[in-house]
Amino acid sequence: MSRSVADIASLLSAGESETLEFKSSFDREAIETLVAFANTHGGTVLVGAADDSKVRGVTIGKETLNDWLGQIKSSTSPSIIPDIEALEINGKSVVMLSVGEYPVKPVNIKGKYFKRRASSNHQLTLSEITDLYMQSLQLSWDAYQAPQTSLDALSLDKIERFIEEVNRSGRFTLDSSPLLALEKLKFISNGGPTWSSLLLFATEPLRHHIHIGRFKTPEMIIDDRQITDTLFEAVEQAMKFIISHISVAFEFDGSLKRKERFAYPLPAVREALINAVVHRDYTNHSDIQIKIFDNQITIFSPGKLYGGLTVADLNTDTYQSRTRNKLIAEAFYLTNNIEKYGSGFIRIRKELKAYPDIALEIAEIGDGLLLSFARHVNEGVNEGVNEGVNEGVNVLYRCIKDNPGIRIPELSKILETPPKTLERWLKQLRDSSRVTYKGAPKTGGYYVQ
Repeated sequence: MSRSVADIASLLSAGESETLEFKSSFDREAIETLVAFANTHGGTVLVGAADDSKVRGVTIGKETLNDWLGQIKSSTSPSIIPDIEALEINGKSVVMLSVGEYPVKPVNIKGKYFKRRASSNHQLTLSEITDLYMQSLQLSWDAYQAPQTSLDALSLDKIERFIEEVNRSGRFTLDSSPLLALEKLKFISNGGPTWSSLLLFATEPLRHHIHIGRFKTPEMIIDDRQITDTLFEAVEQAMKFIISHISVAFEFDGSLKRKERFAYPLPAVREALINAVVHRDYTNHSDIQIKIFDNQITIFSPGKLYGGLTVADLNTDTYQSRTRNKLIAEAFYLTNNIEKYGSGFIRIRKELKAYPDIALEIAEIGDGLLLSFARHVNEGVNEGVNEGVNEGVNVLYRCIKDNPGIRIPELSKILETPPKTLERWLKQLRDSSRVTYKGAPKTGGYYVQ
């Protein structure tokens, strides 16, 4: 589609974003950006424009555009061929390279994979590459047959209990025959168990642990346990441990019976725990980690958000989620452990309305997702609260180190973390003299000391 000078002026005034980048010249980084756009939501590279949105112009010969297209096609796989158009603004040439979201992902450049986040390109991890591939083919890892494993690896008792729970829930009706029931739900593939059926029903559970502990301070562990069991059983064991280590008060409403009120809303904590178990990345061998402090519970789940979902999306009631482990999610839905797909955080916020002293914080930390239920306390009262965000503080420090002069709005976009959370983490970094702010309030930024 042909663009006008006015269109270019509009893009320049908008500034760089998730779908727009300025490049002074055409180089490998320009191709990396096109790859990142193709792996995300598409976008445009404007060659001949500087980061400050000013037109610098670029020299264009008779074969320049064809040469650029040849370089892009030969260095990307699957090959991408962007729309290309040259325009002149105030006597200076600029070139627009535009690409849509690619239908079969991920696209790579010379074996390297990138994705667009905010206004930056980020190289994908092996787990993220796998996720993108699965999404583009509409596949789910847990639906694959587990190699060199027979149906004898499954526990008949666990399967029968599952069938009873499903039929009791009323959401589905299963045959009483374990084999027919698993085949109906596609937990069996080519006559053998899938990864999902092993995670749910194995006699000898796969070694995907829940590591849970009760902390008095970051250094003082009061109780510690590693749970290794099939998923339904692991959830119940973890909830029993949590309940045994959080305080409970008693309320009287005028009747003869007293009512228990736990320090945290148990339905919300259970929902967060199930979310970690159902949606974690099982190709990542890290443990789910739960830490219980005097004034905070944190739950870390291996694997970043899936399917383009962001932390900002989770803080709304209209987010559309994609499921990394479709069969595991189906099993928890059919047994009435989850209400419906993509509603978990909505339910958590609903439960927290009765607990105004507790704040829910969500952050992508390292290679996973961290949820924190933090009770409001005075600063410095409880060291455990600090421990819950230490991982986030360290990620923030590395981001500032990689982006000197960066400001809170940009940090919020890159880390997908609310500004208020970042301000608390920045205070820790400044108080410990790890970072400093340089420059005027409106134009300065943060630097590593």
